Amino acid sequence: MKKIVRIVVLVLIGVAVIGTFYFLWQKSRPVITKYEIVTPQRDTVETKTVATGKVEPRDEVLIKPQMSGIISEVLKEAGQMVKEGEIIAKIKVIPEMVQLNSAESRVRVAKISMEQINETYKRDKQLFDQGVISKEDYQTSLANYKKAEEEVDNAQDALDIIREGISKKFAASSTTQVRSTITGMILDVPIKVGNSVIQSNTFNDGTTIASVANMNDMIFKGKVDETEVGRIHEGMPIKLTVGALESRKFDAMLEYVSPKGVEENGAIMFEIKAAAEIPEDAFIRAGYSANAEIVLKRAENVVTVPESTVQFRGDSAFVQIVKQEQPEQIFKEQPVKVGLSDGIKIEIKEGLTEKDKIRGAAIEDKK
Repeated sequence: MKKIVRIVVLVLIGVAVIGTFYFLWQKSRPVITKYEIVTPQRDTVETKTVATGKVEPRDEVLIKPQMSGIISEVLKEAGQMVKEGEIIAKIKVIPEMVQLNSAESRVRVAKISMEQINETYKRDKQLFDQGVISKEDYQTSLANYKKAEEEVDNAQDALDIIREGISKKFAASSTTQVRSTITGMILDVPIKVGNSVIQSNTFNDGTTIASVANMNDMIFKGKVDETEVGRIHEGMPIKLTVGALESRKFDAMLEYVSPKGVEENGAIMFEIKAAAEIPEDAFIRAGYSANAEIVLKRAENVVTVPESTVQFRGDSAFVQIVKQEQPEQIFKEQPVKVGLSDGIKIEIKEGLTEKDKIRGAAIEDKK
């Protein structure tokens, strides 16, 4: 039994010794690093900046009433198209008692005066027909009669305007009918039937009846940081990405860069505006959030390599050109002149061609 135990112990010691030597042999083997082989390619390199903002109509018009009163009827609702001059709502006038009483009194006085002048006119007409009075006296009497008629009509119109807000002569242009001043889409109707409204004048902005905008003329409004604003200018192309439309992209043209910055959360931001080109098959709602990609610089059809393959030392740049791939990789350092970079790929102006091969990322391998 002791002999068997001795043999087992010796075997275990032998296995441990052999395992130790094998482990030490494996650790002493040199690690050979292999690298991916990269071929330069012709591509387009762009540097961009992104501005966040929203898409909205260029001009949004607020429709205000020209008369105070109570909304009696709303003919349009948000989302409907409206033409210039089309009625959006109607206002019922609540007359002031002092003005109403004065207007009624003016009508009564005008009618009394009219009756008196009418009798005088009839008498003068008979005398003129008999040749008793001159033609000049008759024409004077006729003119007074017509003036009296006009005064009665004017007094009645003034009473109708105070009482109803509308007269028979000017029913088509009555201020009780609130009309759209432009052709476009109604974005909002903040009033309801029964709401009191105030007229727009020099002392009061007035109650907004509706907001109307031309949805075919949209702009992007956003802000860029002060570190980027010096690199952009009017006329630069922009790509708009609207998240609400499944990240669909639209073309736009930068047309305004604010000359004054505004501080936001410790950073100075400058407002920009860009005219958006919206195709007919896309419906953009006012206020959609969007991101604007502004191309600052672009190099087209140039030789490019991954930026990770370029080594920088001081003001110089180098790549490792492949001199031999098998059985062992051998590289040679090659100085290059670099150009534009987008952070992923970089332009090679001099030092490489599309036929060259360069060292890429490392792949560890043990032999």
